[in-house]
Amino acid sequence: MMHWLNMGGYWPFVWPSYLLTLAVLALNVYLARRSLAAAKREARRRLQLQRGAT
Repeated sequence: MMHWLNMGGYWPFVWPSYLLTLAVLALNVYLARRSLAAAKREARRRLQLQRGAT
């Protein structure tokens, strides 16, 4: 098990790259959800304005 975790001596490069990849994926999901929520708010606001104008 330790040999696998050590990655043949390349662990200082491998594990940080895994962590960086995981962080970027998590940030991507967070930003996409935040953008979706903002788009929904904007759509609701526009719908309310449209209903009020007619």
